[in-house]
This record gives sequence, C-alpha cells and structure tokens, in this order.
Amino acid sequence: MRRSPLLAFGIMGVSALALTGCQTAEATADDTTITIATIPLGEDPTQANPTDALVELLEAETGYTVEVTDVPDYLSVVEAIRADHVDMGIMSGFPSALAVNTGEVDALLAWEGSEDPVSTCVVLNDSPVHELTDLEGKTVAFADQASSSGYFMPVHMLHEAGLEQGTDYEAIFAGGHEGSFAALEQGQVDAACTSIMLTELGAPMFPFADGEWRGVGESAPMPVMGSVLGSPELSDEKRTVIQDAIQAVFVEENAEALGALGSGFIGLPVSVDPEPSVFDGFVEIAGVAGVQLEDLE
Repeated sequence: MRRSPLLAFGIMGVSALALTGCQTAEATADDTTITIATIPLGEDPTQANPTDALVELLEAETGYTVEVTDVPDYLSVVEAIRADHVDMGIMSGFPSALAVNTGEVDALLAWEGSEDPVSTCVVLNDSPVHELTDLEGKTVAFADQASSSGYFMPVHMLHEAGLEQGTDYEAIFAGGHEGSFAALEQGQVDAACTSIMLTELGAPMFPFADGEWRGVGESAPMPVMGSVLGSPELSDEKRTVIQDAIQAVFVEENAEALGALGSGFIGLPVSVDPEPSVFDGFVEIAGVAGVQLEDLE
C-alpha cells in the first residue's frame, strides 16, 4: 500500500465545484490497482489508523493493490475523483450530493439514511450554553464547508432553532472535526458542531472525557448517510470489483478495525448504482447554508 499527498486539490469553498471544468484523465491505467482519496482521520500515532485497516481489508477481498492519496478536505476528495486522479472516495451525504450533481462523478453505491439524528453542538461542561438558543451572539466552530455532520446538518439544526449564520452567531471553519474540538478546548469558540457518532467513539476521534463536555441539540436525520464515489473512467470490471468489495468489507465483524470510517455506514441498507435523485432530499437543507445544489454543474 502506498500513501501520497495531493495538496494541489485544496479547495476553500463549495463554489469551487462549480468552477472546475473537465480535466485530463490521470488515474492509474493499471486495472489491478485501486486508488483512493481520503482526508486525515486523526493523528494519534498510538492508535490504529482506520484507513490502513480499510486498505488491508480491500486488498484481501479483491487481490488488488490499494493506493491511498491524502487530501486536505472533503471537496478535495471530490475534485480528485472528478479529475480522474483517483478511482474512488468514501463520502458523507452532502459532498456526495454536490459531486453527483455535477454529472462528472458517479455514485457507485449509497448507504441509505437512518432515523437517527446526525449532529450536535458540543460545549464544555461549565459553559453557560444549555440549549441551542443560548448560542445567540456566540462563536461556533464547524468542520469545513462540505461536511455533512460538521456543517450542513448543524446549520440546519440552528436554523430550525431560529438562529441564522452570520446574523445570530459567528461561524468559523476549523478545517475538520479535530480542529473544531481543538478550538473549543482552547477557548477560541463557544461550541463545536460535530457528528454525534464521533462523540460516541471517544478518543482519539473525540478528545473530551465524560464530565468535560455536553451536547446541545440534535439535528434531523440525513436522507443518505454516505456513498462511494467513483471516476466515470472506471472500467466495468473495476467498478464491479469496488462495489462488491465495499459491501463485503463494511460489515459488523470489521466495525472495530474500520472505526470512524465504518461507524456511520455499517448495518445500513445499500443501494448499488443509485439514481442521482436519491440525493434530492439534501436540496432544502443545503439551501439553509446558502448552497443551491442545482447551480453546481
């Protein structure tokens, strides 16, 4: 397994998806290699990396070599696939909807939504914030502008509580969930909005111990929890290999090894080659954050 950075695809905003045209195909021509773009999942050297576990499981399942390219954020994963620099990426619902709506990225499979809330806003235990409306006039950290659980869903949750971004509270983007937690721990923000799943996983994905934090509010469920996005240039054979392998790997017996990669998906129904319409439920929620999916083509 080989890892490499692809820093050129760092993107600062959702609108970048609408501005990037078709690019020259550069993904590997070797159909016995699967290339994956990922964002960092924690930096604790004492903990097993779930991406490494995914690689090992996929290689064992497929017999292919799996190569990982590290990129800085969710939209960079989308752009790496869209430009055919990699074969695939595993994404949460909103980046998937943004990507599929361009017509230049395929959804190989999708994990259907559950009835469970997705996000909460975390505050320190001694905070005066006890309910969402207490965040009026406060500063709130979000993961990044394409994060489902770390931006879109909590912004919608705050909207439903009567709070609008930029008017009722100040938003900062920390570059990821880990950055949001660090900002909260250092007193730079009053709350960090994040995935409920991360708070349940605990260390190293969530740095606060019991008694140090509280969750304020719960978001709505998501219509699609996530997807495997693929390059349109994939051969039919490799496309099928990836689809079959992901379903074989994302199972309960691998839950511990996959950690945060699997927690939001394992056990959910899977749709193979889903129609773009499965992502329609994100349109209203995205609009609350000022993003119009239909404009991103």
